[in-house]
Amino acid sequence: MKNGAVPSVSVNRKAFHNYFIHETYEAGVALTGTEVKSIRAGKANLRDSFVKIDKDELWLWNAHISIYEQGNRFNHDPLRTRKLLMHRREIRKLESLLKEKGYTLIPLRLYFKRGKIKCEIAVASGKKLYDKRQDMAERDAKRDLDRRIKEKRFD
Repeated sequence: MKNGAVPSVSVNRKAFHNYFIHETYEAGVALTGTEVKSIRAGKANLRDSFVKIDKDELWLWNAHISIYEQGNRFNHDPLRTRKLLMHRREIRKLESLLKEKGYTLIPLRLYFKRGKIKCEIAVASGKKLYDKRQDMAERDAKRDLDRRIKEKRFD
């Protein structure tokens, strides 16, 4: 870990490919006991999930948290909507940002902080196909440059 960084349990890698990330926020997540145990086991997936604001409350949709194996009848629905916990003034700020054209809320990662599960959410706007191609070209150029530098070092 660098500089006290918090290890992520689940990361939404597609978010960085499909969206421009403008701002990030931290929110708590209201979970049941079996969901916490599944997340501790690394069984969470944020791939197609998104965040909605409804009546001054944040909700996490389509986040898949697998059923806990030893959970018996107290197990949870893997795709249930989960409440995200933030201060009301922060939610109102997010709401005003979302009224701007093309902005959306997406979860970036789930992680533990002082024993509590947190969700990093981002205000993002969608990338067009040509933006994705440009990012891929830049990434390939950087990889090629790094490879050449490494080869020079060992010659």
